[in-house]
Amino acid sequence: MIVGSANIDQVFRVTTIPAPGETVLSHGSSIALGGKGQNQAVAAARAGASTAFIAALGDDAFGRSVRDGLAEDGIDSTGVRTATAPTGTALIAVDGSGENTIIVESGANALLELTDTDARTIAAAAVLVLQLEVPLETVTAAARIARAAGTRVLLNAAPIQELPEELLANVDILVVNEHEGAFLARGGDVAGLAPVVIVTLGAAGAVAYEGGRETATVPAPRVSAVDATGAGDTFCGALAARLAEGAMLADALRFAVAAASLSVQSHGAVPSIPTRARIDGTLM
Repeated sequence: MIVGSANIDQVFRVTTIPAPGETVLSHGSSIALGGKGQNQAVAAARAGASTAFIAALGDDAFGRSVRDGLAEDGIDSTGVRTATAPTGTALIAVDGSGENTIIVESGANALLELTDTDARTIAAAAVLVLQLEVPLETVTAAARIARAAGTRVLLNAAPIQELPEELLANVDILVVNEHEGAFLARGGDVAGLAPVVIVTLGAAGAVAYEGGRETATVPAPRVSAVDATGAGDTFCGALAARLAEGAMLADALRFAVAAASLSVQSHGAVPSIPTRARIDGTLM
């Protein structure tokens, strides 16, 4: 179960990411499905999980493209509603090493609120995945509903911002990169921010802490990365899928690292997300 954003990504491939005031020429562009919520929903579905998605779209061509994409991946879009704002968009520049910079126009994502039907869907889920591209009030409400129902809550704290105590108190698994973790810990120990904290390390893999102690470290395989867009979301969706199956944390972590490593080898967010068969193939 994912509550979050859905965007259309406009991607430009550049030799170097432009500095402030600098203009660079693109050597290729594309339009693809994206947004952290949609990416994570697709990653969970392709990893084999029965997946439902709650989101807001505009009444426009981009919104229809998102709905078509969700249907292709077999994602339950009953909770995807039409808002009065346009579908969210993202402008992404990707350089030759696969690094990126992203500007997001929230659009309909900023209008997402939960309904009573949404609450019942969240309560029935094994795992709820949240991110921070929709209103913080909505994220906090979803976590509160899930906690009351016994649904496991996974929060990917990105894009990073200050988090209310109530939200963190209802999180079972916190997923952050090194910069996000440092922001939230404020010089303290990131491992103590939630019962389970996972820090993603990019090309170095990921590390998990349980009860404040490091319990699993998974290195990433060496690959030729061409585009890191959506890699963190692929990690979160794949992780949630394996946890929903009842996998132990260390096994789920290895699965998620493998999925993310596959995703960086292709361009785009949703287009790069691997299937279960491809992920399993790298773990054999």
